[in-house]
This record gives sequence, structure tokens and C-alpha cells, in this order.
Amino acid sequence: MIPEQVALQLKGLPEEPGVYQYYDKQDKIIYVGKAKNLKKRVASYFTKTHDNRKTAVLVKKIERIEHIVVTSEMDALLLENNLIKKYRPRYNVLLKDDKTYPWLCIKKEDFPRIFSTRRVIKDGSEYYGPYTHKKTIYTLLDLIKGLYPIRSCTYDLSPEKIASKKYKLCLEYHLGNCLGPCESKMTAEDYAENIAAVRNIIKGDFKSALIDLTKQMMQYADELAFEKAQKIKEKIESLENYQSKSTIVNPKINNVDVFSIISDESYGYINYLQVAHGAIVRSHTLEIKKKLEETDAELLQLGIIEIRQLFYSSATIVFSSEKITLGESIKVVLPQQGDKRKLLDLSLRNAKFFRMDRFKQMKIVDPDRHVKRIMSQMKADLRLSAEPYHIECFDNSNIQGSNPVAACVVFKSGKPSKKEYRHYNIKTVVGPDDFASMEEVVFRRYKRLKEEDAPLPQLIVIDGGKGQLSSAVKSLDLLGLRGQIAIVGIAKRLEEIYFPEDPIPLYLDKKSESLKIIQRARDEAHRFGITFHRQKRSNQSLHSQLDQIEGIGPTTRAALLQQFKSFKRVQTASEQDLVSLLGAKRGKKIFAAIKVATS
Repeated sequence: MIPEQVALQLKGLPEEPGVYQYYDKQDKIIYVGKAKNLKKRVASYFTKTHDNRKTAVLVKKIERIEHIVVTSEMDALLLENNLIKKYRPRYNVLLKDDKTYPWLCIKKEDFPRIFSTRRVIKDGSEYYGPYTHKKTIYTLLDLIKGLYPIRSCTYDLSPEKIASKKYKLCLEYHLGNCLGPCESKMTAEDYAENIAAVRNIIKGDFKSALIDLTKQMMQYADELAFEKAQKIKEKIESLENYQSKSTIVNPKINNVDVFSIISDESYGYINYLQVAHGAIVRSHTLEIKKKLEETDAELLQLGIIEIRQLFYSSATIVFSSEKITLGESIKVVLPQQGDKRKLLDLSLRNAKFFRMDRFKQMKIVDPDRHVKRIMSQMKADLRLSAEPYHIECFDNSNIQGSNPVAACVVFKSGKPSKKEYRHYNIKTVVGPDDFASMEEVVFRRYKRLKEEDAPLPQLIVIDGGKGQLSSAVKSLDLLGLRGQIAIVGIAKRLEEIYFPEDPIPLYLDKKSESLKIIQRARDEAHRFGITFHRQKRSNQSLHSQLDQIEGIGPTTRAALLQQFKSFKRVQTASEQDLVSLLGAKRGKKIFAAIKVATS
């Protein structure tokens, strides 16, 4: 039932781009969204059936709607981003990045200083960055210091104070790190040339600096000033070494932003690569917590706005993994091949590695959240109605029809629960019939659980294809459990997943955590079943061999089996060993009989 006030507001919404805000009973903003068409977008919340529980809960809580009309979809996107950051509504995605990153500052002053800072002051100074890693900015500062004699003192080097000879040369001058502008030993023009060269290096343009340094080196060499020429050569090597560490992509690709996204049930991970002068000069990954049914394109669009604002990006070309719009002034390209596609693939790899690192950290710091995430992913991948915290997997074992057995292994929260493993001897099936064996074992397992009123699993995994799966389903139907337990089969050939009454299998990504858990359960059931099968064959073989020896009856055979475990050990046992176990008369008699039988 739509509240009366909301129903009236829906009728009055314009068919224009804009931003809408949902309020609850406490008149608190609970959701902010953007729309190309406000009327259609907002109405869809109240006319559709929402599979996502959180969306359904959000709609029930809406008591009032406000909207802001803007001139374009891009303006709506920017406004939505700002309102989300300002109000942090409960049902909006969470942009998890509140860090203050360091910047490289060229201070606006006579003989500008260059230093790292986390405070951006609007005083006319130049700021480059921000840099996501401290090591990058420190390496860059060391390079600049080694190439150019930039002052590090905080003196006010105005022309008047220099003329009044207020300052004296310091240790930095004598070490060669500064050329002494405080005592007019370096002109403002020469210093400005150095600053211009530094500015190009910070921007990623190494070519100009290398040309200038090479000219200086050749000039010193012509003047036979070989020591000075050698120092310039060392600077060139340092610059080339730093340049080689940048990821060169293509000199023709300049001033481009690259964005990609990967996501799971709960989070989206957006990677950003900044490309300048044919090299990657920055990489940053943003984690976004999902709240409703956001698509990858919606998350990426919001993340791009956030990242470009954070890093003051002015690039007019964006390479993207999703089809999005960012306004008329920004061209969005979806690369398909060549160097542009390689850049996008590199960005995707960075996003995947970031996601893997987050999972590893989560597994250590918050194991419950890690398990919950995997179970949620399995629920989505396998189209289940509930998270499969309790999984049971079945496998049959027989060799040429002999000693048919089956195994059931149990996984709780994605991990083996070995105390709950069970072996089964096949009782009602004659000969090698995997289908009938599977039907028997599944029936016996869940008939007993029903009788004992024991917890049932959320998921059954059958080792086999459509045939074994159909047999297991028959047993669930007989027990009336078909609708209570989900069941799938996994075939070994291509690791395809089969569902009941669906001829088309599901192929999960080979690196999927859902597939890995199913594979592990299957392999564990196979191992457990094979072990039991070997043990049974060994015991049967031992029985038959002992039965052929004169004087060994059921009681003696049982005593020998318990003591020696195998026929080979019985063969190699000494007379004294048998006498100690069976008594003097029987022990000597059995010892002699074994020697005769095995000679």
C-alpha cells in the first residue's frame, strides 16, 4: 500500500533528469538516486516486484519524496554523488575512502620550494597528486633533489631581503644541494628553469629533462670539464632508471583515465589508472559497499565521479569496462583490442588483486564475514533459496562391480566436518549399478535424519552427471524432501553443474570460490569412499586367504585380523608371536600350517 502523500508526489514528478530523495517516518533521508527521467524511475520502485529484500524494505519505509531537477544526466550524477557524501543515507552505496593522501607542492614564493604535504592551501601554489603511496612521492622527491639544486630552507627570499644580505650560506650550499640564491649566487631566471624542468618530470614528461641534461653534458665535455660532465651523466642515468620503472604503454596514449570494475554480492571494486605521456603514473582502487540492486555500470559511474574529484582529473578521454555516460565533455571508450584493451585488462587485474587481498585480510580479521560472503556467493551462483552453510556430498565406489560402497561427507560453513562423515555398504543393489546405488544411499541417509529429527542440509552435491542426480532426486521425492533441500550434480569431465530437470548445465568460473568448495567436497567424498573400498577389499582378501589354511576357524581368524591387520604380516609372524596370541598348541599348529600353505 503506497502512502497517500507518496502517491500524490508520484503524480506530480516531472519527466526530466534529476535527483530524488526518499525520507522515512522520522523525516530522515534514507536513499538518494539519480534519474534520466524522474517520473519513470521513481514510479518503478512502487510498480515492480523486488526480488532483493533490501529494496523491498526500503520501499516500505518511504514516507516522503523530494526531487531536484537538473539540466542533464551528468549534472544529476554529480549532484547524487555530493548528496550521498553529505548525508550518507542508509540504503546508498558506501564509498569506503576517507583517507587524506599526500600531494607534491611547488610553493608560490620567490625561489619556490618543493615538498610533500597533506594540506591543500589555495594560495596560488601548485599541487600535484594526490599520491596513493608514500613511497612514490618520496622516490620522486629524491630524484628531483638529485637532479636539480632546489632549496630546502624556509627563508623569505624576496629581492629586498637578499639585497640586504640578511641570510648566510648554509651547509646545503657547501654539499652542492643548493646553489645559494640567498646570497645571489643563483639568479631567479636560472632557478625558474629548474622549476620548469621539475614540473615536467612530475607530470610524467621525462623527454624534455633528458634533452636538456644531455645538452649540458655535451657542453661540459666540449669544454673538457669532464668531472661536471660525469655528474650530469649520473643524473641522466637516475632519470632513465626512474622512467624505466613507470609502466610504459604507448606514447600515443596521453592524458587518459582508465576505469574498470569487478563485483560480488556485497561489494564493488573500481580500479583507476592514470595515463600521462604514454606511461601509467597512478593506480588507485576504490571499494564500494552495495546496498540495493546496483548494477556494475551504476557503481562504476558513481565511483568514477568520486575518483576524478579526489584526484582532480581533467582527462577528457575515459577507457571503461562498462557502457556509461559522463557528460558531453568526456568521451567514454570501451576498448576491444590493441594497446587500449591491454590497459583495460591491466586495470581489471589490479581490481581483482585488490579484491583477493581484501578477502585474505577479511579471512584473518573477520572470519565470520568471510564465511558469510562465500555462502552468499554460493547462494547466488547456484540459484539457491538459502545460504548453504550445511552441505552433504555423496560418491559411489566399486571396481568391476566388487565390494560396492558409498560415502557421504559433510561440510559446515565451507569446511569439512569429519566427525559427521559416513560410510555405506550397498545392500539392495546387485552388480555395478551406480544409479541404483546412489538412490539407495540417499534414501537411507535422509530417511534416518527424518526419523531422528536431525538437521537437514541446505545443499546436496552428487558426484556424477544427470543420471546419478536423477537417482538421488527420486529418493528425495519418496521422502517428501524435494522442496526442502537443494540438490546439484557435478560431472568430472568439464566440471559442469547439473540441476534437476534442467538439461543445460551451469559452467562456473574455474577460479570461482563456489566451484572450489563443490570440488573440494566431491574430492573429499571420493577419497573417503575409496579408502573404505580398499579397506573392505583388503579385509575380504585376508578372510579368503586365512580361510584356506587348515585349523583356522572364525575365532582364530578374528584374533589374527585384530593382531596383524594383513595377511602379509600373518605370513611373516614368528612362531613365538603366534604362540603368545593363540597358546602353545594352537600357535605351533597354525604356524606350521601357514608355512606349508605359503611355501
